[in-house]
Amino acid sequence: MRIGLLAEGGYPYASHEGGLWCDRLVRGLAQHVVDVYALSRSARQEDGGWVSLPPQVARVRTAALWEPAVDGRRPGRHARRRFAAHIGQLAQAVCGTREDAVGSFAEALYGLAELARESGGLAPALRSETALRALESACRAPGARRGLHGVTVTELLAVTDRLERALRPLSLDWYGEEDGLGAVDLCHATSAGRPALAGLMAKRFFGVPLLVTEYGVQLRAHYLAGADARLSAPVRTLLASFHRLHAAEVYRQAAVITPGTTHARRWQERCGADRAKLRTVYAGIDAEPFAAVGEAADTLDPGVARTLVWVGRVEPAKDLITLLHAFARVREQEPDARLRVITEPGRGRNSAAYLAHCEALAARLIPSGAAGPSGPSGPSDAPVVFERRSGGPAQAYAAGGVSVLSSAAEGFPAGLVEAMLCGRATVSTDVGAVVEVIGGTGLVVPPRNAPALADACLALLRDPDRRARLGAAARARALELFTTEQNVAAFRGIYLELLSHTPARRTTEAVNAAGGPVPFALPAEDFLQGTWTGRPGAPGWAGRPVGAHAGGGRG
Repeated sequence: MRIGLLAEGGYPYASHEGGLWCDRLVRGLAQHVVDVYALSRSARQEDGGWVSLPPQVARVRTAALWEPAVDGRRPGRHARRRFAAHIGQLAQAVCGTREDAVGSFAEALYGLAELARESGGLAPALRSETALRALESACRAPGARRGLHGVTVTELLAVTDRLERALRPLSLDWYGEEDGLGAVDLCHATSAGRPALAGLMAKRFFGVPLLVTEYGVQLRAHYLAGADARLSAPVRTLLASFHRLHAAEVYRQAAVITPGTTHARRWQERCGADRAKLRTVYAGIDAEPFAAVGEAADTLDPGVARTLVWVGRVEPAKDLITLLHAFARVREQEPDARLRVITEPGRGRNSAAYLAHCEALAARLIPSGAAGPSGPSGPSDAPVVFERRSGGPAQAYAAGGVSVLSSAAEGFPAGLVEAMLCGRATVSTDVGAVVEVIGGTGLVVPPRNAPALADACLALLRDPDRRARLGAAARARALELFTTEQNVAAFRGIYLELLSHTPARRTTEAVNAAGGPVPFALPAEDFLQGTWTGRPGAPGWAGRPVGAHAGGGRG
């Protein structure tokens, strides 16, 4: 089988969890061939290069979303008229003046895709006065969404700029029948955003089935990003409407949607996803690096057993402030308790300032000892220690007997799963998919509630037997549900199921000039499991997976 893996801001570039998840999946699919289609988000990401790719990756094609689109071609008069009609229909759907907004949006989207395929790109048109006037007219039309009638030209320019970047996959050269997405058996998009847009085009042009995986719901991320960017109300309204209609069309056309958690699944259902298409597939984490720490969890050093450990990125959403206030309460009742804050660089520009604020707060709240970085005498010299993570995550969680997650917002809590694999009892806030992941093997408290967080930590510090039982149960649950093996097995089964329900596409290799079948056009090996002609890149490799023709047909 040939799989087209569609990613944005992750594999094959990233080393964060999104990229690692894709890498683990690809490495677990040794019997298949994978073509990677990646959208990069920054020059820094591209300069960092790719991760080491396994041999089953036959092709990697990339496109930059951060660069200004350059296209010197001028479309003809007929193409300009078609574009005006399509962009006008799309603008009306986004502004709410169309009764069937989803259907109108989809019709306009595919019309633009056909035009991009014929003319070579849409970037100049989407930034043109024609697009601006179409959007302005739709905003001022009767029945438009509330608050859009007073939209300014500056706001419309901001919207058209973002729409061009959102629709840029329509203009890519990824849609060849022999050397592009037309040659794959299945498109697997790692989000319902721009990667899935490329998958929609592959389905539209070639009938390739689309699988969409979301560990963090893309539409929710767009909503949060719009609020964080301090955009004006009309701009937020237009962009939110566009992304909602885009997500609805992706969910409508996807053959299967695999949310990473029930929390993500609920979001997808609210956004129009058919419940029959939804299959929850938990993210997979390699359990091997955590085995030694997890197996020794019942023999903790007394100093480690009295230590709370927090591991994560330094950013406000992780809510270290509440944790420090909670630990101040813990120290009042358990003076020998310690807190180790093991940090990773945050994604925001103000992460350093936030960390400095937390360090100052810790020094003020814990008067019995200065809080600061780990020194030569060891981390136990101060009640609160801030340190940069230097080793693997298992080493970080081994530093404490109780792992604490204090976040005010979470998607899939991968760090919590890592603590569970280490056999640590956990105290977590009830955000995102935390309760679903914990499943009764840890203590859960409301977010931003320092007294409740302190009480839960004290309960585990004072009861070693309970701490050990919860840690063992957490490790068993993580090994059962959240390993790479279960993740790969789930997707392997979904791939085969989708392929079995997809009609085979004839290729020029298997039909004659009249369109009829050619007997014995394909060798018998094309219908057998396994790669018979060597690994990708090896001399004599045919460049196609078993069970698929060179043009992407199925055996």
